[in-house]
Amino acid sequence: MAKPNFLIIGAAKAGTSSLYHYLNEHPQVYMSPVKEPRFFAPELYTDCLKDPYRSGAKEHRSDPMSSEEYIALFEGVSDEIAIGEASTEYLYVPKAAERIKAQLPDVKVIAVLRDPAERAYSAFCYQVRDGCEHLSFEEALAQEESRRIDKKRWPGWHYKRVGFYYEQIKRYFDLFDREQIKIYFNEDLQADSGAIVQDACRFLGVEDTFMPDLTRRNVSAIPKSMALQNLLIKDNPLKTIVRPFIPVGLRKSIRDQNLTKKPALSPDIRQKLIADYREDILKLQALIQKDLSSWLM
Repeated sequence: MAKPNFLIIGAAKAGTSSLYHYLNEHPQVYMSPVKEPRFFAPELYTDCLKDPYRSGAKEHRSDPMSSEEYIALFEGVSDEIAIGEASTEYLYVPKAAERIKAQLPDVKVIAVLRDPAERAYSAFCYQVRDGCEHLSFEEALAQEESRRIDKKRWPGWHYKRVGFYYEQIKRYFDLFDREQIKIYFNEDLQADSGAIVQDACRFLGVEDTFMPDLTRRNVSAIPKSMALQNLLIKDNPLKTIVRPFIPVGLRKSIRDQNLTKKPALSPDIRQKLIADYREDILKLQALIQKDLSSWLM
């Protein structure tokens, strides 16, 4: 009975989807066919309300994954050396690290971090892209805590809160040997994806000469037409009727052509976010012994 021996634990919108797909191409790596099983973060399904904007979306099943379902994700393992899955909430949900330690004490964990101000804005743009965010970024930040507490929104709306990495990383440092933890940075992943993949392969004990397709995945963007975007991604009678007659490739092409590069984060909002993050960044910098001064600019 195969179990994962490594986990990509987050952070969301920091490059985990790209890393998941890169490693998934490696012949010595088996990745769960379901990205984000969230098995070690079951409280997401009791403490958060189902996302009203993603009705029926696979990532928002109504109940936690059972042990049997989780183990079934790895039934396809044959002779792969590294067996893994990627659930970005494992870094964010406080009790996830304890559950992982209890059930997978020897597991290796990979975290990908990103400038927290840019990560917050990217998470916001991702929700806009999928028709799930209707406020401006500034308004969404102002309402974040009420959304989180009163409306019990999923972590995808915790734009600023997810970026306080110090306590999140420290939980893993407190429970696991440092040799079991690898931390990468989105900036490095974007600058030289190949080098990060090779290093991850060495960390996981698989052949490091393999090079996957390094196309970036799950990139945040802004729709040119929100009406067209909603027609393409939301459930509606017209979509149900015409969907069987439009090839998957053409649907994807139409959706991609309707997306444009997200505008830059407002300098004023960035400075406000940096002020909020400053203490946390400095503590994280000391914890992981990594110069993070670029995040404070």
